Amino acid sequence: MKALFTIRVRVDKPVVIGQDGINGRRQLIPITAGELSGVDIYGNPLCGTVLPGGVDSQVIRPDGKCELSARYGVKLEDGRSFYIENNGIRTVPGEYVQQVLSGGFVDPSLYYFATTPHFEVYHDSLRWMENYIFVCKAIRTPTAVELHYYIVN
Repeated sequence: MKALFTIRVRVDKPVVIGQDGINGRRQLIPITAGELSGVDIYGNPLCGTVLPGGVDSQVIRPDGKCELSARYGVKLEDGRSFYIENNGIRTVPGEYVQQVLSGGFVDPSLYYFATTPHFEVYHDSLRWMENYIFVCKAIRTPTAVELHYYIVN
């Protein structure tokens, strides 16, 4: 795998849809902004911003496993743009399950958080993004998510 770029998205407070002992905690987290920095597959600089209006739809299961699907847009500094659908999981050790089910945060060094992004591009020079498999390692804080994008080569 080869590291290409990092996206840091800023998020608002979760909107909790509901919570029970069967499904867990369903929440929607608004994505308000963010930044992209790194390189493309050819080594050229890649910089841009995350557009407002995205959402991270999550369900935190009773065992603490978070299943998530985030969708958001990115506009590069040169005007090119693309859309990301990023699905993944975050798991925590058993002793932190109640903490995450109550909306709390856990030190990122204590959990597993990975995603599989898919891209929809709006410029031919970005078509390569649709033709490769990517994975992300992620870190969640109360106000942001940092996603490190790797291409499987």
